[in-house]
Parts: sequence; C-alpha cells; structure tokens
Amino acid sequence: MIKLKTKELHFDEELKKRIEFICDFCNTKPTIINDSIKNIEHTNLNYIEPHRVIIKGITFLVFNYSNEIFIEIYLIKSNYLI
Repeated sequence: MIKLKTKELHFDEELKKRIEFICDFCNTKPTIINDSIKNIEHTNLNYIEPHRVIIKGITFLVFNYSNEIFIEIYLIKSNYLI
C-alpha cells in the first residue's frame, strides 16, 4: 500500500502583502490557498503543489521566493513581485 505524507507550506508574508496591495488597487479580493509537499513514504519522490491565488475566477499558480506566475498554461515573469 502506498502511503502519502502531506506537509503544508505557508505562504510568504511579503508575497502575500504584494498580491493584496495589487488587488486593493484593482478593488478586488484574492482567495489564497496554501501549497503542500506530498511525499511517498520510503521513496525520494516528492510533489510540490503550488500556492493558488484566485482572483475573479482566474487561478494563478505561485511559488514562494519566485517571480514567476503561472496562469492556466501561460508563464509570466513578473517584475512586480520581485
């Protein structure tokens, strides 16, 4: 039987403040869902699930300490989040 261990990662506070600032400027509210690391026990296989930021029904995938944002199938390198 395969056992999965899941560890939740916390959203970087500085990144969260920047996203909330941008959304306040646009008069919207973001929904932020924390990511997690999933590990199959007794193996070295890991899966890192990205943070999800949902704004007006559009899901953005964000990683901590990265200036890249994924929107559906697109990759955007954002200088605004540096």
